[in-house]
Amino acid sequence: MKEQDFYNTIEKPGIAEFKDRGSKFIAFAYPITTVNDFKRRLEEIKKEHPKATHHCFAYRIGIDKNNFRVSDDGEPAGTAGKQILGQVDSKSLTDILIVVVRYFGGTLLGVSGLINAYKTATSLVIQVTPVVQKAIEVIYMLQFDYTLMNSIMTIVKQLNCSIMKQEMQLFCRFSIGVPLNRQEEFLYRVREIRNIEVNEV
Repeated sequence: MKEQDFYNTIEKPGIAEFKDRGSKFIAFAYPITTVNDFKRRLEEIKKEHPKATHHCFAYRIGIDKNNFRVSDDGEPAGTAGKQILGQVDSKSLTDILIVVVRYFGGTLLGVSGLINAYKTATSLVIQVTPVVQKAIEVIYMLQFDYTLMNSIMTIVKQLNCSIMKQEMQLFCRFSIGVPLNRQEEFLYRVREIRNIEVNEV
């Protein structure tokens, strides 16, 4: 099992709270895979916590980890979003959104106090939310005759592939996620079956 065949993420939401001098920081962690997931989650939190002073966040999406965004939402620059993302990256997580909601308690915490609060709240929510390892998958499109269904499903099960999409008519079209470390085996076994079209997506 090579490290780069897998990535770390979360499957379930988590929540944790940190208090400092009257200010309350509530951290929410969510599994997300698209920017739309992020927008929906942020909207939900803003509806749940309309009186909060700040809704700061960071997310990272995708295995290449190039899709990310941070927001200080009115806090001094660099004190919130960057700290949240730093904690996400320290655990090598992706496909994750963390929103930290702040209720101001009347005492200014200063830059170092804010950095500590956002970092700590994020660290706490990551600690209470189970991290899972998922196989990095390569997507293949298969087209085959319905009579070959059993052979295909056997390979899918044995190699821990995931079915993304399926269309079943006279011909079946399957979009299949194949774990990176089983890719050669998958292609070898699928190509042994006659009358099947295999294309990497």
